[in-house]
Amino acid sequence: MKYFLYIRKSTDEDDRQVLSLEAQEFELNEFARREHLIVVETFRESLTAKCPGRPIFNQMLDKMERGEAEGILAWHPDRLARNSVDGGRIIYFVDSLKITALKFPTFWFEATPQGKFMLSIAFGQSKYFVDNLSENTKRGLRQKLRRGEWPGWAPLGYLNDQVKHNIMKDLEHFRLVKKLFELYATGNYSMKDLQNTAKNIGLFGKSGKVPSVSLIQHTISNPFYYGVFKYNGELHEGKHEPMISKKLFDKCSEVMARKSQPKKRHIAKPTLRGLLNCADCGCAITSETQKGHHYYHCTKKRGNCSQGYIREEFLVLQINDVLQKVSLPPSWADEMLAKLETEREQERQDGLIFAQNLKAQIEDLNIKIEKLLDAHIDGLIPKDEYVLKKQKILNQKIELSDKLRDFEQKGNFWLEPMRLFILDSKQALIIASEENLEDKKNFLKKIGSNHLLDAHTLLISAKKSWEILLNSWDFEIPATLTREARDAFLGCSTNWLRG
Repeated sequence: MKYFLYIRKSTDEDDRQVLSLEAQEFELNEFARREHLIVVETFRESLTAKCPGRPIFNQMLDKMERGEAEGILAWHPDRLARNSVDGGRIIYFVDSLKITALKFPTFWFEATPQGKFMLSIAFGQSKYFVDNLSENTKRGLRQKLRRGEWPGWAPLGYLNDQVKHNIMKDLEHFRLVKKLFELYATGNYSMKDLQNTAKNIGLFGKSGKVPSVSLIQHTISNPFYYGVFKYNGELHEGKHEPMISKKLFDKCSEVMARKSQPKKRHIAKPTLRGLLNCADCGCAITSETQKGHHYYHCTKKRGNCSQGYIREEFLVLQINDVLQKVSLPPSWADEMLAKLETEREQERQDGLIFAQNLKAQIEDLNIKIEKLLDAHIDGLIPKDEYVLKKQKILNQKIELSDKLRDFEQKGNFWLEPMRLFILDSKQALIIASEENLEDKKNFLKKIGSNHLLDAHTLLISAKKSWEILLNSWDFEIPATLTREARDAFLGCSTNWLRG
């Protein structure tokens, strides 16, 4: 019979439990020689078994499942599992004969009902041990927090007292770290400057190296130094001796916040840049400034392009023309909005009646289901007939419920988009008459996307609703007309009907 030898220690730190793996492997090899066991492969792992997911352990079981060995040799069942998932997997492999033998120098096991029962108890005890250890550790941490003791490694400038198990001053580095705070609070030092200062004044970390920039930044922003510490997101008052005052810490925080804000160089660029693409090659339309005027042209990043330049003033004239075409006369828009409010009220009343009718029908179906159940209980109808009738009524109820839910979610869903469209169209004429290029650009983005520039001509790719307005014009609107005259001009057009 072939065996896998599995050894494990509970931590992945090389300097802790360093003799554990070596001792296990020596004892198990001696045990294998005494018992004449054939070990075909040894698996070493430095990971806790509290949670499932150990890669080397899973690799061993995968090989076991492929039949590369029939047994496992370990020091104790707690080396194999301290959680219910891995323990259950071992017992299942024994049940399915993928594991026919488990050998432990300190634990007896046979693949019998009694042996598997004892193995499950051993796994349960292992899980209880690690769970109880976790609770004891948490209780100890809570007590340290209540006493104001930091339950971790001492930060730069402090030391861990191995006797009293608390934090004490590092007499050599305490004043040097304080010097870093004082220098940074002036606002004249960067983190890199503080690192150079630390090197010059002889401030070194626990490894004997100059503190990294990230460590110095963490130090400057650590509230531990003015007498409190944060653990699990909660602030606690510390028992250790503060290094600096809260006022000095706040000053350093202000400097850090000010320095962390990016300082971008502001470069003014023409407003309409980035709005259009070239109709010839599809490249973006960029801009440049010559003698105080902005010119727009193709970037020509895809090779030669026949498109030329257009001055911003002429491009704005075309944009204004588009805005005028998608605008509604104010009197028309106001009349449409008033009509829309009338329809909204009528829709609301009709909707209430419609919803009440649906709810009444659903309630009638509920009553029918109750009566049907009573008739079945009283023995008036057989079960087969009851099931068929109930299914039919339930299907009707579900259909009505879906219809009611859809109506409540959507309702008169078309009214609000219509109202916003009319308001935007009313606003278009105002934007066209003003000089704000940013508003003009934003409105063009609202009515559509992928607008093009073709031979000094603006080509608008509008959404369906705006496209209807654009395509309604087969004449030019005189630019000199007043708003009232424009309304009258539009009223004479055969393209528009007031109704």
